[in-house]
Amino acid sequence: MRTDATPDAHGGIAAHLALARPKVVAALTRQFRSLETAEEAFQEACVRALVRWPDAGVPRDPTAWLLVAGRNATLDRMRRDRRLVFDDTVADSRVPEEDAERDIAEQIDMAELRDDVLRLLFMCCHPDLSMQDQLALALKVIAGFSVEKIARALVVRPKSMEQRITRAKKKASAIAVRLETPSLRERTARLDAVCAMIYLLFNEGYSASGGDIHIREELCEEAIRLLRLLLTLFPAQSEVMGLLALCLFQHSRRRARLGTGGDLVPLDAQDRSLWRGSEISEGQVLLEKALRHGRPGPYQIQAAIAATHCRAKRADETDWREIERLYEALEHVQPTPIVSLNRAVAVSKLRGADAALAHLDALADDLRSYLYFHTTRASLLMETGRDGQAVAAYRQALLLGPTGQEADHIRQQIARCEGAEK
Repeated sequence: MRTDATPDAHGGIAAHLALARPKVVAALTRQFRSLETAEEAFQEACVRALVRWPDAGVPRDPTAWLLVAGRNATLDRMRRDRRLVFDDTVADSRVPEEDAERDIAEQIDMAELRDDVLRLLFMCCHPDLSMQDQLALALKVIAGFSVEKIARALVVRPKSMEQRITRAKKKASAIAVRLETPSLRERTARLDAVCAMIYLLFNEGYSASGGDIHIREELCEEAIRLLRLLLTLFPAQSEVMGLLALCLFQHSRRRARLGTGGDLVPLDAQDRSLWRGSEISEGQVLLEKALRHGRPGPYQIQAAIAATHCRAKRADETDWREIERLYEALEHVQPTPIVSLNRAVAVSKLRGADAALAHLDALADDLRSYLYFHTTRASLLMETGRDGQAVAAYRQALLLGPTGQEADHIRQQIARCEGAEK
């Protein structure tokens, strides 16, 4: 049975393609030992899906359908290019996509498919690549982010990011040929980069870097699934526990983050009864277990900040002094402009908007291309009654590719400022 097509079918299909991409590209990379071939195969499968699915409906297992379609497209191309000598076995291995919803899933080694994405993550995080190149490559290949999205996520100019990804892909083409599951020692060496990539994947689901959909739950859930798998490989790694706890705390609020009309609801206005208690409880257990190791890293500290928010039954019960203390600790272990930006919010709650604005002044050069710097600054300017400056800051934010829901929220804030000025 297939789902019915609708007038918005292409939008729904795009969501299915985004969700399936990591598994399909990873499985095809394993099969063909070529990252470039896998990406080309996935793109061809997407084209076929966009042609067939609007009329026929989305298959019950879109991942299996796309995997087979991509595999068939590659075999067809190899036939045309005379790069493959076919025998009966190879001929029989090509499966019609139309049969995908029946039995194709049973023909796939699901145990191996389950680990394909993690295997590809470790490949992208190969030590032959710099940390920034690892992250950029993983976001491009596995998550399918555009160069512009990756540049915004890593706060880098798009042109520089494009050059970085091109270099990384050239190196990765050789790595993919010898693709195998890394040894335990190799996995340990690459663990930090893998955690960072998974967290960026989660953040893209939690707050998309563009488009009309602000929250993409499937990306958050895929990141959490990968972290659970990672924790089975590294059960004593406190930072993996901390990152999983952090993602669970953040994901627990998803039902409260959007209003009935799809508008964004700020943290202090959310209906906390909608927060998922089971995920908060699991995150708390993981965080406590991680902290008992006595090696608090950046993910554990961020999880502790999120846990502090989750413990407050009402916004006015939030322990902002504890949050500011934790951000100060985070600045010591991870001294980045974005951490300092987040600390400014706590500063505003404890010492007022003017103190927070002074805190932001030192970050202006580093974060001029960062959307949330301008929205945070605009909100603080509104608090101090400088509505004209707030409007200018919000308008700057609109130029930096907010999601459709973020853009609507920003325009509402602009209207409030302009109304206050009259």
